[in-house]
Amino acid sequence: MRAIITVIGHDAVGILAKVSTRCSEFNANVIEVTQSVLQDMFAMIMLVDISKLNKPFAELSDSLAELGNSMGLSVHTMHEDVFNSMHHV
Repeated sequence: MRAIITVIGHDAVGILAKVSTRCSEFNANVIEVTQSVLQDMFAMIMLVDISKLNKPFAELSDSLAELGNSMGLSVHTMHEDVFNSMHHV
């Protein structure tokens, strides 16, 4: 099972480090990352393996959203099944 994490906000040092550290606390393994800085705006998409989470997925999602709020970022976590359902033609 996988999840997609999106992070958007003003660029700052340590965004990738803090988000990936929070994932590791939940035993979510980062599979792939893409990020861009457009002028002063930071945008990142992470694909994470959530098959071995040590806490419920909802707690991971809430924790990442709280981390984002504390950093002035928008962080959304979506389960792969929801993502696929939303984008299925």
